[in-house]
Amino acid sequence: MASLQDLRPYSIKTKLGTLVVISVLITTGLLMIAIQTKTELRFITVFSVIATLLITQFVAHSLTAPLDEMTTVARSISHGDYTRRVVGADRRDELGDLAQTINRMADDLEAQDQHRKELVANVSHELRTPIAALRAVLENVVDGVSAADPETMRTALKQTERLGRLVETLLDLSRLDHGVDQLHARRFEVWPYLSGVLKEANMVASQRRGMPSGSGRHTRTDVHLHLDVTPPELTAHADAERLHQVVANLIDNAVKHSPPHGRVTVRARRGEAPDSLELEVLDEGPGIPRSEWHRVFERFNRGSHADKKSSDGGTGLGLAIARWAVDLHGGRIGVAESARGCRIQVSLPGHRTRAELT
Repeated sequence: MASLQDLRPYSIKTKLGTLVVISVLITTGLLMIAIQTKTELRFITVFSVIATLLITQFVAHSLTAPLDEMTTVARSISHGDYTRRVVGADRRDELGDLAQTINRMADDLEAQDQHRKELVANVSHELRTPIAALRAVLENVVDGVSAADPETMRTALKQTERLGRLVETLLDLSRLDHGVDQLHARRFEVWPYLSGVLKEANMVASQRRGMPSGSGRHTRTDVHLHLDVTPPELTAHADAERLHQVVANLIDNAVKHSPPHGRVTVRARRGEAPDSLELEVLDEGPGIPRSEWHRVFERFNRGSHADKKSSDGGTGLGLAIARWAVDLHGGRIGVAESARGCRIQVSLPGHRTRAELT
């Protein structure tokens, strides 16, 4: 029994069946004309064959031309060109279905290829920071700039531990891509946690002062970092390592665009849900035009609003990584209205999952 898909009016089976019916009708009509006009049968046969061939050629071309195009597109995809698409995807037959399938496959492959490139960029960006900071500490010790005292060694050890944690997360990324939640969320006190992040940012900036600007994080020591947590005993439930990525990258971005001797404020408040968290990072820089708000968190976007003199040759991945980490928590991140400078808000849902938010 034929399925509804086979019986649709524009299917290939319908077209072939119509071709057979038309060919029979033409042949029958010519035979009737031959009988009435007493025309020789051989002439009628020739005319019948020619008419049938012309109709068959027309139908065959309408079927083979899309197949040739699909073959060309599939060959391009096999060679790594994921930008080609089949034009005849709007056909209402099996070839249209096949064209749509090829186009969807090309979209998926293009997305996977782009994701692979972004993954390499993200990993390089995140690994470069602790490596550069550790190198700066060790070079200062070797050059005699600073002594190998316990405080300096603790700084080097902290960066080494952070490097180890980042390397361990590489195995988690593939699982995250397949929808497996690998967040290690826990309950923690916000004030000491954020205080440690700000202290590390100041320490890294001091150690990297005088290094080439293209080496990664900011080297400015004139910008004051201020922490505002209310209430002081505020707690939250999140993945501390992922949240570190968010806060560190937001601070880095704010410091880069701050005026001389400016002020960057990290503000934390309690959210609506239990152990939820509302974070804000504010600077006193030129701000971001509303027309660019939707592009702020795009990968490799460095923003036309940035002061070219303060540009440090960064990759434009910091805010994209911050959005990625917030999305993993099922939270929200975005630019908000501010009377001065830039204000970025982060909302983390606490114990709620991404499924509950959607």
